[in-house]
Amino acid sequence: MSYQQYPTSGFDQTPQQRPEAPPSIRTAVKLMYAGAVLSGLSFIIGLATIGSLRQAIIKASHKPLTSTQLHTAEVAGVVVIVILGLLGVGLWLWMAWANGRGRSWARIVAAVLFGFNTLGLLSVVLRPAAAGTKIFDILSWLVGLGATIYLWRPDASQYYEQSKFR
Repeated sequence: MSYQQYPTSGFDQTPQQRPEAPPSIRTAVKLMYAGAVLSGLSFIIGLATIGSLRQAIIKASHKPLTSTQLHTAEVAGVVVIVILGLLGVGLWLWMAWANGRGRSWARIVAAVLFGFNTLGLLSVVLRPAAAGTKIFDILSWLVGLGATIYLWRPDASQYYEQSKFR
């Protein structure tokens, strides 16, 4: 006696392997990790130079500040340094993870973030700031440019297309 096979949904039930990332994606991911390191170093330098924040606030103010106003501005400055520092490192790591797994939306998000980074770089270059800060910002921008270029190469596009249904 023979039995018919139990009906299935029609979908192949064998787990599909994720295609191996091409060299351009692997390079872009490495650049994103380098961007995370640069952001981390910039964050550490920002924390190390908090002591000069008071003088920078006084110098930037066009009127005398009360001690309460000065303290509030210092606290706000520290909060901004911490939030932007952690956010910068986190975004680099998140984009490296998502793009390395072939998530096509991550390529678009990474390109948009690079656009924001470009606008931020323009503001940094145009304002007076410490040379060390500008160097980190320029290096970070160059790393982002390299990663963005590699993410949009033809072999990367093929990888995202193959990864779409996995």
